[in-house]
Amino acid sequence: MEEWVEKARVLIEALPYIQTFCGKTVVIKYGGHAMVNDHLKKSFAQDVVLMRYIGLRPIVIHGGGPQIGEVLKRMGIQSTFVQGLRVTDSETMNVVEMVLGGKVNKEIVTLINQSGGRAVGLGGKDGRLLQARKMHVYQSRGEDLPPEIIDAGMIAEITAVDAAVLKALEDSQFIPVIAPIGVGAEGESYNINADLVAGAVAGALKAAKLILLTDVPGVLDKDGKLFQSLTTEQAGKMLSDGFITGGMIPKVNCCLKALTEGVEKAHIIDGRIEHAVLLEIFTQSGVGTQVIP
Repeated sequence: MEEWVEKARVLIEALPYIQTFCGKTVVIKYGGHAMVNDHLKKSFAQDVVLMRYIGLRPIVIHGGGPQIGEVLKRMGIQSTFVQGLRVTDSETMNVVEMVLGGKVNKEIVTLINQSGGRAVGLGGKDGRLLQARKMHVYQSRGEDLPPEIIDAGMIAEITAVDAAVLKALEDSQFIPVIAPIGVGAEGESYNINADLVAGAVAGALKAAKLILLTDVPGVLDKDGKLFQSLTTEQAGKMLSDGFITGGMIPKVNCCLKALTEGVEKAHIIDGRIEHAVLLEIFTQSGVGTQVIP
């Protein structure tokens, strides 16, 4: 009997969060280990479906770097990276679009639908959802020299998000699943970092939450202890002081930018934990680092 009572307590703990976020948009960047482990893939799909059924409006943006790399390797195409970005020529862009907009996107859509949801797969070209322009990449050449401009090919930044497309799907009870492929002014395809897409979509919709799934617990201090909460001021200072390094830098920057665009809270959480998204939204302690205004 105690076991059943404990389950009831868990539901009651979730009640105020369900009441708070019912009817609100939650944008989730889905990537890392959660995308390759079969058990975690299933639990993520269940999380998203449950959110939709109890009144939240989840939107999923996914990555797919490892899957792209695997296909390029099989095709004998060498990958080159600049500042963590995959240099994307026209041949590589064809593969990126095929893998992200095809195989990866449809697998996620299928998992959500098999769990009882109504997911719809989208790319940036659908309804000109993600409008983009070529990104200029700069690399320092030393103190007294101007930075070197590097041509990273079809790598882009977002210029606009057509929120009307997503609102129409949300209002019809669908769960949008977005591949991070943008469209240029002439209809050309662009490769965009999935974190940037998630932040831009969250900002365009003034989402209640932006959640970034990672393969680490969140933002850690020098002793490896998790920061459960950071203000934008604290996070900004940690960035300028060089305390935050490596792959966490773009994630924290993404959270800060989203908050300036009207997102209420941003979260960096450990996607290796089963049902991490539900634990972050519906429990007092959460499972990662929240960044708040």
